[in-house]
Amino acid sequence: MAAPGNQGQVRGANRRVRSGEDFDIIIGFLGFWAVVLLAVTVWMEVTAQPALGWALGLLVTLLALYGMVRLRRRLPERTGSRRR
Repeated sequence: MAAPGNQGQVRGANRRVRSGEDFDIIIGFLGFWAVVLLAVTVWMEVTAQPALGWALGLLVTLLALYGMVRLRRRLPERTGSRRR
């Protein structure tokens, strides 16, 4: 059995790795919507419909994606494997 002091360190390390995985999920989510908004914006431009709102939404999504990637780089690399 591990000492109580060591358990807190292990929990903190797992939480930090888990938070990196959470960032990966958010980055994937934002990336998906960036692709969708890009396709919609291009379609609206090609069909000569107003696309300013879609383009601004794409800009906001890309800025959020950029910010999340920069924040993710500060966290440690994933070293653990998934439990089966």
